[in-house]
Amino acid sequence: MSGSLVVVGTGPGKAELMTPATLAALAKATDLVGYGPYLDRVPVTRPDQRRHASDNRVELERARHALSLAASGREVVVVSGGDPGVFAMAAAVFEAVETGDPAWRALDIRVEPGVTAMLAAAAEVGAPLGGDFCAISLSDNLKAWTIIERRLHAAAEADFVIALYNPASKARPHQLARAFELLRAIKAGDTPVLFVRAAGTTEAAAIATTLAAADATQADMRTLVIVGASTTRRIGRWVSTPRGAKP
Repeated sequence: MSGSLVVVGTGPGKAELMTPATLAALAKATDLVGYGPYLDRVPVTRPDQRRHASDNRVELERARHALSLAASGREVVVVSGGDPGVFAMAAAVFEAVETGDPAWRALDIRVEPGVTAMLAAAAEVGAPLGGDFCAISLSDNLKAWTIIERRLHAAAEADFVIALYNPASKARPHQLARAFELLRAIKAGDTPVLFVRAAGTTEAAAIATTLAAADATQADMRTLVIVGASTTRRIGRWVSTPRGAKP
């Protein structure tokens, strides 16, 4: 097979946060495949380049379409936001490879790293991810809410800083409040909590509060929520977690 497939992330929003490797892959591609708003971030570099936009909830179908294009000899780039390997399209591509046409396993497939929302959000407020941390998606579209609760409980007991992806949507407006309720039963009320909206864009805004006072209604799907560890501290207008932690 002479085609190829590269999975890239456009970063959190600002054009300058898109990596040179991603820009090079985009410039070389014959076909761009992705969720419509993410494709809109990609500059037009070639008039002959085809764009294949689709809805946000058809990741696996999108991946299969991209693989089929690559198998036909096209130079395909699958476009994600942020980093393509973090709650994004790289996993969908490899799921499609695992369950699809065996010939797809011989394709030239590459993943280019990007700046994920968690890192962009942390940079807006200081260094809250300076110590051990974990990332948990509150979306239960692909996993049961009971699994999410178990992971939140384990992360809180282990005293990780917790980055919460997909904290709220119109379809599930109550899950962040339920997550806060669970965390309050384990973590101290003065634990720093950060709501960072539109991180890495010109519209970025951050709210710093505590776990006891955190209001789940302040989050939407463009918000990344960071719940601190016992060592996380407010330093003026900044929030930081030291690299080491004393028991």
